[in-house]
Amino acid sequence: MKLTKFGHACWRVEKDGRTLVIDPGSFSGDSLIDGADAVLVTHEHFDHFNEELLKAAGAGVEIWACPPVAAKLGDAQAKVQAVRHGDGFTTAGFGVKVVGEWHARVHPDIPIIENVGFLLDDEVFYPGDALTPPGADVPTLLVPTNAPWLKGMEMIEYLRAVRPTRAYSTHDGLANEIGLGLIDTWLDMESKKQNGEFRRIAPGGSVEI
Repeated sequence: MKLTKFGHACWRVEKDGRTLVIDPGSFSGDSLIDGADAVLVTHEHFDHFNEELLKAAGAGVEIWACPPVAAKLGDAQAKVQAVRHGDGFTTAGFGVKVVGEWHARVHPDIPIIENVGFLLDDEVFYPGDALTPPGADVPTLLVPTNAPWLKGMEMIEYLRAVRPTRAYSTHDGLANEIGLGLIDTWLDMESKKQNGEFRRIAPGGSVEI
């Protein structure tokens, strides 16, 4: 399985000639779903969900998303399916389990919205904008590292609760070079503590797992 980090919170996952893209949002660059067989969307915030991009996806693309996102794509050409916590399905050759229900709290005056996480092939867990317990051993965690709703201590505690073998930074597009350096330092410290591979992959970079 090959993971490629696009900007901010978007990932491309490839296996056996098939391609799946997670959270192609407005902060993540262009051509995010080119060649994709399937797209997963955790929630409706624009840094994870580019509505215009997904409405332009071809009829051969499968899109799986939380209900509010699926409702916004009602007139898309692609095949759109709403999914909720506890659902399981197969798309683009990947077995996917849906874990979680709610976005982390951002602000006292902003309502909490729906957010689902995706576990791919019992190997890679992407929680979206939440620190959702995956409910199973997770070899590879795409861990949020910078957000209005997240403290650094919470990120470390999440890594210690999940205890993955590998963890790669996601949701880091809001950080400047100073902030990215801090993320790198904290991931390296925790990697050594847990004897794992915890690090940030630069946009456009890939890793084989």
